[in-house]
Amino acid sequence: MPYGESGKEFTREKAIERLINRTLILQQAKQQPEDDIADDDVTTDIGDLKKQIADCEKTDCESDAGWRKFLASQGFTEEEFFKLWKQRMEVLAFIEERFQVGIKITPEQVKAYYETTMLPVYAKKGVKAPPIESISTRIQELLLQMQVSGLLNDWLNSLRSQGSIVVLHPGEGAP
Repeated sequence: MPYGESGKEFTREKAIERLINRTLILQQAKQQPEDDIADDDVTTDIGDLKKQIADCEKTDCESDAGWRKFLASQGFTEEEFFKLWKQRMEVLAFIEERFQVGIKITPEQVKAYYETTMLPVYAKKGVKAPPIESISTRIQELLLQMQVSGLLNDWLNSLRSQGSIVVLHPGEGAP
C-alpha cells in the first residue's frame, strides 16, 4: 500500500489509474525544460521520510543496515527506492511548476473555508475550534492543494482523452 494511504481501500483499478497518471505526468515532464533534482536533495528528503515512518523505529532506519532491512521488507532495494523517490520528487516539482504558479488564495477564501467547513466539524465533535489566526496558513495550504489537485485532474483527463489508453484485465487479449 502506498505510503500515507493506510485506511483507504486500495484496489487494482486504483493502482492502475495511479500508474497511468504517473506515466502521463512523467511523459509531459520530460518535454519541459526543468532543473534535475540533485541526488543530495533526494537523500535529504529520504532522511526526512525515515523520521516519519513509524515502522522505522522497529528496524532502526537511521542505520544503513536497518534502512536496507526496512526496504527489503517492503520489496525494495536501496537503489530501486532511491530511483522511485527521485522520480516522485520530479513529478511533484513538475506539478508545482505547472499548476501552483499563479494560484492565489485570498483571506476571504480562508475565512469562508474556516467558517463553512471547519467550524461545523469542531461543533459536531463538541470541541472548541482553534482561532483562525493559528491555522490560517494550514488552511491556505489545503485550499492551494485542492485547487492544484482539481487542475491536475482536469489536465490528466484531457491527456487521457487525447491518447488511447486501454486497460486489459486478466484473460483479455490486446485489441
